[in-house]
Amino acid sequence: MTPESHSPTGTDDPMSGPPPGCPAHGLGPGGLHRLYGPEADDLGDLYEKLRDQYGPVAPVLLHDDVPIWVVLGHTENLHLVRTPSQYTRDSRIWTPLLQGMVKPDHPLMPHIAWQPICSHAEGDEHQRLRAAVTGAMSTIDHRSIRRHIGRYTQRLVNEFCEKGRADLVSQFAEHLPMAVMCEILGMPEEYNDRIVQAARDMLKGTETAIASNEYIMGCLMRLTARRRAQPEEDFTSHLINHPTKLSDDEIGQHLRVVLIAAYEATTNLLANALRMVLTEPGFRAQLNGGQMTVPEAVEQSLWDEPPFSAVLGYFAKQDTELGGRQISRGDGLLFAPAPGNIDPRVRPDLSANMQGNRSHLAFGGGPHECPGQDIGRAIADVGVDALLTRLSDIQLDCEEDELRWRASISSRHLVELPVRFEPKPQQDVMLKPSPAPVPPQRPNWQVSTARPQPAPAAEPLPTPPSPTPTPPPAAPSARPRGVWQRLKRWWRGH
Repeated sequence: MTPESHSPTGTDDPMSGPPPGCPAHGLGPGGLHRLYGPEADDLGDLYEKLRDQYGPVAPVLLHDDVPIWVVLGHTENLHLVRTPSQYTRDSRIWTPLLQGMVKPDHPLMPHIAWQPICSHAEGDEHQRLRAAVTGAMSTIDHRSIRRHIGRYTQRLVNEFCEKGRADLVSQFAEHLPMAVMCEILGMPEEYNDRIVQAARDMLKGTETAIASNEYIMGCLMRLTARRRAQPEEDFTSHLINHPTKLSDDEIGQHLRVVLIAAYEATTNLLANALRMVLTEPGFRAQLNGGQMTVPEAVEQSLWDEPPFSAVLGYFAKQDTELGGRQISRGDGLLFAPAPGNIDPRVRPDLSANMQGNRSHLAFGGGPHECPGQDIGRAIADVGVDALLTRLSDIQLDCEEDELRWRASISSRHLVELPVRFEPKPQQDVMLKPSPAPVPPQRPNWQVSTARPQPAPAAEPLPTPPSPTPTPPPAAPSARPRGVWQRLKRWWRGH
């Protein structure tokens, strides 16, 4: 796809653009909107503007004014991901890349560059690599994982429950998925603040992203070597021992894909679900009233705030048509769950309840549909439920319009989610979460208006001999009668 094909007039004369100072001066070549820079501060509004102007498929520009299509329609997005005969994830056929428009240091190159992994492969090679990943996924004990999620939730809540305040992004949502994924992969000893920060850093595309990626790959390659020598009952061991016989490099790269994709998606899902519960009265009321379960609330969040707003990228294998637009061979396309989920042809009323409806685009579709989506749902379901059980009086600690977001082409997530609550005591991480510790029971409940007799003294523990004799315990007859004994005596006429 070239800028000429995007221009409404069929030309790409940079001089035909608006003069400096004009409100439209932020437009790029051919009058196309950029998905980066000041205009992209609110991609949600931009997507709706593009939908009004172009329909379900719109021409846009990536960084360095590289042209690409963004797919805005729900039906069109599903067709894109479900038609491997027309679209591939192999970027090596992308025309701007072949023409040298996409430089090696392009900011989005880590997302675009082809890698020997199942999400970029197709045909027999895709089947081989995908079979290893799904085979290892099928060995995961989901009951055990839900227990781990509950325990890690307890540990994280214990770190701030006594303070009465917390940031649920940095202290909870960013940590719980990484702790669980390290457990699943078989490297719980690697879970710490450093690996959490490295994962967030490499996804932000900062100057230290390459070093962060190297740190994570180092952890994963050490794990691969350990499990080659000594396999255990974990995802990595099953991936290594799968009949497809992946190489160490293939093992490490797929562990990275599973870890980072699951981590980023679930972190955003957790933060978004908690924000909806805290800011939308209807959500909280339905949860408290039993009219909505936490899994249903999570599913609603997947419609309204999918963890990935767009995925780079798909590429046309032939000349074709999508959403009324002529797509040329080698054109790139963005799979875009965020605008697709609010396509007015699918959701004419955005306030309508989507409980029980899983036809959203949050986990993709077709041959590259997310294989670990059940794990992501479990982390969100169990984590949110356990946190709300422990901190039942939790409230947002700022005005909703004061919440700050960090947006990119790929995702939109909260920077922080400050909350307050009455300080709570820590709880045993091995037990199910409870709203509050059980109060001590009175030793002698009486069903009577008479003044209760004092309880007998408890029998003392053995002590060393003493010159002062220990008084004998109270006689059994002095023990006040319980409810059941009094009821039997009344029934017998005593």
